[in-house]
Amino acid sequence: MTTTANQLLTQFENLSATEILNHISNQFGTDAVFSTSFSKEDQVITHLIATNNLSIGLFTLDTGRLFEATYSTWDLTVAKYKINIDTYCPDAHSLQNFINQNGPNSFYESITNRKQCCQIRKVMPLQKAIANKKIWITGIRAAHSSNRRMQPIVEYDATNQIIKIHPLLHWTSTAVNQFIAAHHIPTNQLYEQGFASIGCAPCTRAIAANEDIRAGRWWWEQSKKECGLHTH
Repeated sequence: MTTTANQLLTQFENLSATEILNHISNQFGTDAVFSTSFSKEDQVITHLIATNNLSIGLFTLDTGRLFEATYSTWDLTVAKYKINIDTYCPDAHSLQNFINQNGPNSFYESITNRKQCCQIRKVMPLQKAIANKKIWITGIRAAHSSNRRMQPIVEYDATNQIIKIHPLLHWTSTAVNQFIAAHHIPTNQLYEQGFASIGCAPCTRAIAANEDIRAGRWWWEQSKKECGLHTH
């Protein structure tokens, strides 16, 4: 798989996001899936997949603690593009045990608890979503965080044993916003309220003009601001 990832990296190096997605669809078909959290970047990729009638599957992780605005964006997206977005939820037994043992808001108490919550609500459902797939497409951009600036467009995720592809890796925020405006793509209303990166409701806040784009995620702790989906 590492060899294939290197081959795809060479193949995709100078291609546009649309060209990359077309190649993935033609080469891998339904063995390729795209994970959407309905972020601006993810909405761009959804638009490209839907309007080009690509065979790439779409899925989302419903953690059970998303903002109402996120669910509204989800509804608008399905209505606009007439597409199916598969939903993956936390394992009820694992979540029940975690809450019974630690309480509903224990993620505020320690990084360990927070990571365990993310593990149950996001990482475990993700693993089900990408099981037996060959390609996992994401909306990661290099500008999102310092540890994402060094990521290549194509990489091999050894933890999940899958090739990850980031078609918008080198897009700027301006490019994303211009594309969204030009194509009238629905976006989460929380962006208009100062949110820059949107996850679960208890774990996300709006940011000030001088703050880092990830400052609003897990705002009460000093960490690398990752939930475990994109660390390996």
